[in-house]
Amino acid sequence: MTIVTLIEGDGIGPEICESVVAVFAAANVPIVWEKAVAGLVAIEQFGNGVPPDTFASIKRNKLALKGPTTTPIGGGHKSVNVTIRKGLELYANVRLAKSMPAIETRFDGVNILIIRENVEDTYAGIEHFQTPNVAQCLKIITRQGSMAAIRYAFEEARKLERKKVTCVHKANIHKITDGLFLEVFRQVAAEYTDIEANDMIVDNCCMQLVSRPEQFDVLVLPNLYGDIVSDLCAGIVGGLGVAPGGNIGRTCAVFEAVHGSAPDIAGKGLANPTAILLSGVQMLQYMGHVGYAEMIQDALSATLAFGIKTRDLGGTASTEEFTNAVISNLHSNHTIFKVNPEVVATTFRALDVIDEVWQLHGSDVFIEHRGLPLPPESIGPFTLKMMSNRGTKVWPGELPDILLVDQFRCRYYSQTEVQREDVLSLLSELTAQGLRWSHVELLHEAAGQARYSKAQGE
Repeated sequence: MTIVTLIEGDGIGPEICESVVAVFAAANVPIVWEKAVAGLVAIEQFGNGVPPDTFASIKRNKLALKGPTTTPIGGGHKSVNVTIRKGLELYANVRLAKSMPAIETRFDGVNILIIRENVEDTYAGIEHFQTPNVAQCLKIITRQGSMAAIRYAFEEARKLERKKVTCVHKANIHKITDGLFLEVFRQVAAEYTDIEANDMIVDNCCMQLVSRPEQFDVLVLPNLYGDIVSDLCAGIVGGLGVAPGGNIGRTCAVFEAVHGSAPDIAGKGLANPTAILLSGVQMLQYMGHVGYAEMIQDALSATLAFGIKTRDLGGTASTEEFTNAVISNLHSNHTIFKVNPEVVATTFRALDVIDEVWQLHGSDVFIEHRGLPLPPESIGPFTLKMMSNRGTKVWPGELPDILLVDQFRCRYYSQTEVQREDVLSLLSELTAQGLRWSHVELLHEAAGQARYSKAQGE
């Protein structure tokens, strides 16, 4: 028997988790559940959305099934989902968008596997105000994090005998960050010659998904695009109520329903357990319990095909009625076997840190100022090369007719290598001249090529 952590979550979470427990018991799945808390209940009891005991349970058992948890908008406690993913380094989010029987949608035969980098990007949560009127969020893309998620996508494609992996990005605009993600994708793709690889800009991908979704097989994306596109794919096959999700880490995995906690219908017997049942199926496949996974998947499909659906899918069945119908459709004639005795992921492989000799040549200094500032055009070894406002160049040249905010990026550059002490002297001189700087970025060159030269707006 395998012990699995069960996090029921908030709202309808306990009801739909109860459905999974009942179906798994009826199917004689060799699992013992260990309950842990997260979300609003945990905050009320422990003052923490994810208490240490919950983390300890997941780390000990290496597997968890999680119900939905409530995330406040614009304030309140930090997202429980993000906390768990980052705290356990669950580097790959895996979502399947597959057409289901008797669920009417615009498309038939959709079968898309979406793999999303799960830790970095804007979800690193590095945000701050630069001025009272300018907020900044840092987009973090690393070679190591990208490598782990992208390699997992290709490994899953090979394991599941899928034919094509598409990298979705915005490298035409985010030339350095998304450019790095695309660079790593091409590097990994070269190792998997048996799998077709291509890339697509994210806005074009969204348009293609709602016009010809059948062209896609496996998608791999940075975190933010992955969050949006995976929900779009769910909409194509019937909504988040039929969308399973898994979060894969180096040593453990957490599977979850990706829809909201729906507190307005909690306790009314209206909740649809399909998504979390499918997440449980995904978990069984991950564990190697392929026979049990197929049995439950077939019972769920048969239930829907017979027209037994909850209200959100156009039916009249209650949560309990739907669960009982799935149980009645379980068949014991499936061959129960394991194809992989390993419970934890074995495909994690991040690139080693690349060591390059970098030379410091300049600094972007962000200055708070009402109207175009007049910083010195030369300070020590540095020359002022350009100023921008909200990413648009405003100097040198004619000042464009745009809305100016009170934060300007001033690029100071030196043809020769400088030291950090020179940057400190630069900041001291700007301060002495009454200019309020709020943020500094160092500009490096490696192997004769500027690392910042492709930044947007230049």
